[in-house]
Amino acid sequence: MLNDAVSSLSFFLFLAVSVVTADPAFNDDVLGLIVFKAGLDDPYSKLASWNAEDYDPCNWAGCVCDPGSNRVTELRLDGFSLSGHIGRGLLRLQFLHTLVLSNNNLTGTLNPEFPHLGTLQVLDFSGNNLSGRIPDGFFEQCGSLRSVSLANNQLTGPLPVSLSYCSTLTHLNLSSNQISGRLPREIWFLKSLKSLDLSVNFLQGLLPDGIGGLYDLREFNLSKNWFSGDIPSDIGTCSSLTSLDLSDNYFSGSLPNSMKTLGSCTTIRLRGNSLIGEIPDWIGEMASLETLDLSANNFSGNVPLSLGNLEFLKVLNLSTNMLAGEIPQTISNCSNLISIDVSKNSLTGDVLRWMLNRNSESSSLSRFSLDKRSGNDTFLSTVGFLQSLRVLDLSSNGFSGEIPSNIWILTSLVQLNMSTNSLFGSIPSGIGGLKVAEILDLSSNLLNGTLPSEMGGAVSLKKLYLQRNRLTGQIPAQISNCSALNAIDLSENKLSGGIPGSIGSLSNLDYLDLSRNNLSGSLPKEIEKLSHLVTFNISHNSITGELPSGGFFNTIPLSAVTGNPSLCGSVVNRSCLSVHPKPIVLNPNSSNPANAPPLSGQIRKSVLSISALIAIGAAAFIAIGVVAVTLLNVHARSSLSRHDAAAAAAALAFSVGETFSCSPSKDQEFGKLVMFSGEADVFDTTGANALLNKDCELGRGGFGVVYKTHLQDGRPVAVKKLTVSGLIKSQEEFEREMRKLGKLRHRNVVEIKGYYWTQSLQLLIHEFVSGGSLYRHLHGDESICLTWRQRFSIILGIARGLAYLHGSNITHYNLKSTNVLIDATGEAKVSDFGLAGLLASTLDRCVLSGKVQSALGYTAPEFACRTVKITEKCDVYGFGILVLEVVTGKRPVEYAEDDVVVLCETVREGLEEGRVEECVDGRLRGNFPAEEAIPVIKLGLVCGSQVPSNRPEMEEVVKILELIQCPSHDLE
Repeated sequence: MLNDAVSSLSFFLFLAVSVVTADPAFNDDVLGLIVFKAGLDDPYSKLASWNAEDYDPCNWAGCVCDPGSNRVTELRLDGFSLSGHIGRGLLRLQFLHTLVLSNNNLTGTLNPEFPHLGTLQVLDFSGNNLSGRIPDGFFEQCGSLRSVSLANNQLTGPLPVSLSYCSTLTHLNLSSNQISGRLPREIWFLKSLKSLDLSVNFLQGLLPDGIGGLYDLREFNLSKNWFSGDIPSDIGTCSSLTSLDLSDNYFSGSLPNSMKTLGSCTTIRLRGNSLIGEIPDWIGEMASLETLDLSANNFSGNVPLSLGNLEFLKVLNLSTNMLAGEIPQTISNCSNLISIDVSKNSLTGDVLRWMLNRNSESSSLSRFSLDKRSGNDTFLSTVGFLQSLRVLDLSSNGFSGEIPSNIWILTSLVQLNMSTNSLFGSIPSGIGGLKVAEILDLSSNLLNGTLPSEMGGAVSLKKLYLQRNRLTGQIPAQISNCSALNAIDLSENKLSGGIPGSIGSLSNLDYLDLSRNNLSGSLPKEIEKLSHLVTFNISHNSITGELPSGGFFNTIPLSAVTGNPSLCGSVVNRSCLSVHPKPIVLNPNSSNPANAPPLSGQIRKSVLSISALIAIGAAAFIAIGVVAVTLLNVHARSSLSRHDAAAAAAALAFSVGETFSCSPSKDQEFGKLVMFSGEADVFDTTGANALLNKDCELGRGGFGVVYKTHLQDGRPVAVKKLTVSGLIKSQEEFEREMRKLGKLRHRNVVEIKGYYWTQSLQLLIHEFVSGGSLYRHLHGDESICLTWRQRFSIILGIARGLAYLHGSNITHYNLKSTNVLIDATGEAKVSDFGLAGLLASTLDRCVLSGKVQSALGYTAPEFACRTVKITEKCDVYGFGILVLEVVTGKRPVEYAEDDVVVLCETVREGLEEGRVEECVDGRLRGNFPAEEAIPVIKLGLVCGSQVPSNRPEMEEVVKILELIQCPSHDLE
């Protein structure tokens, strides 16, 4: 209705203004711009200078005129916060050659007439909310069009073949939309193209032959699509190519030899595919390369020596492959490197020898000069390569050797990760020379010796991980010079001496683990100043004296301090000796017949309140009403179910032989069946009958009923029969969302295998998870007591699955224990995601919250506030409540006789009062490591914060859980 009103207003305004065109000074530009403005909402009055009484638009905001003719040639309204539709008034600007309306909030579909303006050269509608398909005729008369950007909108459908008509087009950017289908072969007819960006869409299939004919192509980006098959063998013919990004697709095979001729290419990103074979030696012939990212593939063999020929290389990422052997010393010839990541391979050899070996006779030695410092050994200093390096990640390999004493020459290093290798020797004092380093991770190695006091020179450190080594000696007091530290882990070493009081000055510290060492002496009073602590562990040392009291230390679990026989205080239930006589005090926690709260609680339980009687009566009345309504509707439901089952039975009998294939009949009774597996899956013809078989029902939710059925080869699958058909706008919208969900693959996310569509029936086919829901494991009639280890694994699995969904731009909206499934191995799998996203634009948020968050207690508070944006932080809130549910074994909201118990509130109160045992499922009976349980509970409370900005990102949550996890404990 609003759009119709705006269109009518524009039309009548058009007629009204046309009357004054008899005045020769009132040209078409003024008329067109005023009509265009009438269809817009301008909240910040950016177009206040556009006045119908002004006959000269050349001084209007965003307008540029030709000085000779005073006609508008450029209209630039980038970032004006405009909303509304792009009206036809602009078509009157016959001399316009640049139209930029980017970064606004414009809606509606594309008008196919805009590119037909005879003089238009630049068209930029990026960063809006335009939707619908790109019209088939949009590019049919593209005239002199040279640059088109429709990026960051919500455009759908296939690429129009009419694109090939734009012979003058040099730049095309359609990235970050929802464009689907295959890449038309005709796109290679655009011989003038210099830049093509189709990234972050749903394009699929093989790349057609012919790209080699684009001799002027410089930037080519197809990342984050579903392309498969080999990289085109003729891509090397694009001799002008400077940037190639095919990352996050399904490309396979080896790198085509023709790529070695790309002498002008500066950037190659191929991460996240399934490429195989060795990294070819000819990679060193691509002399202009600055970024080479081959990570997350299946490359094997050695790192080629020829990489040393890439003197302009800045970023090298070979992580997460199957590379072996040593890193060649020739890499030190790459004098401009700022980031090296070779983590998660099988590389071996002496760590950093290729970089810092002072005895090397390689040609790279000419880049170093010799220097003497304080009578120490000869050090190497450098210009170029070493002073530019900012990121060095060698983690999770098989490196050995000692950390070079001249590590200080890496003066620009921000991140150094050499964890999970076999490094030995001591930590050199030169580590303190890393003045800008923020992350230092040397954990899980064989390092010995003492922590050098010079470490305090690394003043920018935020995270220090040295756990699981063989370090000895004292913790240097100079560590307090690293004032930005928020995480210190020195656990599982052989450190001795006292804990320095200077640690108390690290005001940002939230994670401190000194457990399993030989530390002694008393805890310094300064420790009490650490107000942001979430994790604190000094267990299994020889700490003596009294534990601090108050604040965070009232919540310390016993396991965080256990193994220190001479500690005293309320946490360890051991009184501290004093030279002064003790006054007689009453222990408020002891059993006392005069204690009022227990007595009052007993009295309250013995009396049935008036409010409880009212609630019981209301519940009985509602129950009678529900039964009556159910009986009245049963006949209508049964007839509709019979029709749906007949349609499903016909559809599910068809064979599906392609990755995306549908049943051959066009009869609406049969609908469309799509399977993502690429296998010839055939449903058993009894599968449809199962949709009406109560015995095959697995569960019911806000969106429908889930049944178990089987493929014809006997494999079980789960089929969700949706009950929200009337809320799904179109088949295209439904299928677009399903294709997006069908691409997801993660061990903690339920796999979507396919879908079935008719106008009256939609089925969602996904993997069958045998263990049932987490809710059943926690609260079901046949539930068994999960061990702590099982609970922690479930929480971590949910976090990883949710982080993966967020990384794929999917918000769950509906996280709760019934939507987490447990497989036969005890692994948690997040399910029922994406459907709320399909309906989020249709439903009012209050209706949506009631629909998807049908279990009380998981709904983020911002659902109740229309002015607060709904984001992924809603999922984080639901996750926080779910964490507390798993730990306590209690529902998010439970009802007492005359009261409502909110889990989040009771856990917070219990933790603050030091009643840790009450915050964990009583069935565990103390069989849990409190050093894990307490931080997990606190993490759940932080995630369940009422303020969205206080909740962490799920990626951060995963990292925190991995830090909390104590592998040395294996409680069953």
